[in-house]
Amino acid sequence: MTDLNQDPPLTAAAADADAPAEVETTPLVAPAGGVPPIIDTPEALARAIDQFAAGTGPVAADAERASGFRYGQATYLVQFKRRGAGLILIDTAALPDLSAFSAALGDVEWVFHAASQDLPGMHDLGMYPASIFDTELGARLLGWPKVGLAAVVERELGLTLAKEHSAQDWSTRPLPPSWLTYAALDVEVLLELRDAMYAHLEAAGKLEWAKQEFEAVRLAPPAEPREDPWRRTNGSHAVRDQRGLAIVRSLWEARDQEARKRDTSPGRVLRDAAIVAAALAKPTSVDELLALREWQSKGNKRRVPQWYPAIAEAMQLPDKALPSKRGPRIDGPPQPRMWADKRPDAHARLTHAREGMGELSEELDIPAENVLQPDALRRLCWDYDGGGEPSIRSFLAERGARPWQIDVTTPMLLAAFEAATEEILAQDAKATDPSA
Repeated sequence: MTDLNQDPPLTAAAADADAPAEVETTPLVAPAGGVPPIIDTPEALARAIDQFAAGTGPVAADAERASGFRYGQATYLVQFKRRGAGLILIDTAALPDLSAFSAALGDVEWVFHAASQDLPGMHDLGMYPASIFDTELGARLLGWPKVGLAAVVERELGLTLAKEHSAQDWSTRPLPPSWLTYAALDVEVLLELRDAMYAHLEAAGKLEWAKQEFEAVRLAPPAEPREDPWRRTNGSHAVRDQRGLAIVRSLWEARDQEARKRDTSPGRVLRDAAIVAAALAKPTSVDELLALREWQSKGNKRRVPQWYPAIAEAMQLPDKALPSKRGPRIDGPPQPRMWADKRPDAHARLTHAREGMGELSEELDIPAENVLQPDALRRLCWDYDGGGEPSIRSFLAERGARPWQIDVTTPMLLAAFEAATEEILAQDAKATDPSA
C-alpha cells in the first residue's frame, strides 16, 4: 500500500483550514479481535466467503503491494472487515483469483482510504465493488488539512496508528507478525471512520458531491500506457543531446527487460543515476564506463558486460533514429507560461479563472484541484469558443467533470471569461488609441 499516512500537499482552503482542538489520543496497537491467521488456501477462502456474505453493512478494504521491491504494482495482501463477519487477511500470492469473494458481496459498499491506489490491484484479482466510500476523498471534500489515514483516524476517532511498516516488501513470505498487525489495523476502524465522515458530509451539504466523486473513482478506466516511459528517468533532464537521450532509452529498455525477467523493481536492477551518468559521458569502451563513479559499485561492476552493449548500440544509431529532444507531442495546450505571447485571450481567461477558482475553493472549503481538475480548467481556457454557459457546461462534462463540479464552477467561469474579454477589448482599444 502507498504510505497513506503521508499527506499529499493541499491547496486553497484545505491548506489554511483550522485544525480541530487538541484531544487526548489512544494508541491503536492491535485489532480488538486479535490478528487472524492469514488465509492462503482455497478451503479457508471458501469459509471466509460464507462468513462475509452473512455479515451486515459495508466492507472495509485495503491492499498491500511491494512497490520499490518487485516489478510492477501487483497486490500481495488484501484486508477486509465487516460487521458480523470479522477481519480477514488474504495472501493473494497464494490466492490470485478473488472473484468469488467479490461476487458473494453483491452490491455491498466497499470502504477504502484512497481507493484509486487500491482499486487497480483489486481489479487484477477479479474484484469489482458495486459501490465505494473513500475516506481520503471525503476528508478532502470536508477541507481537512491532513488527509492521510493516520491523521484522519486521529482527528475523528482519537486513535493513533503506527506507521513503521508502510513501505515494506509485502511479497515477503512468511509475513512477520508485526506486519500483519499493521495491515489489520488499516481496516480495523475504517467502518467507524466511514460512518462519522458520512455524517460530516451530510451536515456540510456535500454528501451528494462525495457520492459523485466516489463513483468517478470506482469507474475510472485503467491508466493509459505512457508514451516514451524512459523519459521519466530521474535526472534525464540534464541530458540535452539526442545521442545521450538514445543511451538513456537503450539502457532503460535493457533494464526494464531484465527487471521484468527477475520480477524486481527496475531501480534495484540499475539505478537511474548510473543511466544518466553513462548518457552524459558517452563511454566508448567498457573501461571508460567502469571509470564513472556511478558504475563503481560491486553490482554494477559485475554487470558492466551486460549493460555496455546497450550503450554501444545507442552510440551506433544513425542520426535519423535518435530520439527527439522534445519528446512525444502532448495532447492539449502549451505550457501556461507561453500563453501571454501565443494567445493573450486565453491567458486572460486563465488568469481570471484561477483567481476565481481560489476564491471558490475558499468559499467551499475544498482544495481547488478537487473543485475542478486543473487540466480541465486549462483546456477550457484555451479552447473556449465564446458560447457562454452551455459551451462551458458541455466542455467540462466531456472532460469528465462531475455534475456538482459543473454546477458550482460554471457561474464563476462565465464571469471570469467575461472579465477577460473586457480586459482584452480595453487593451486593444488602448493600443489603437493610446489616449483612450
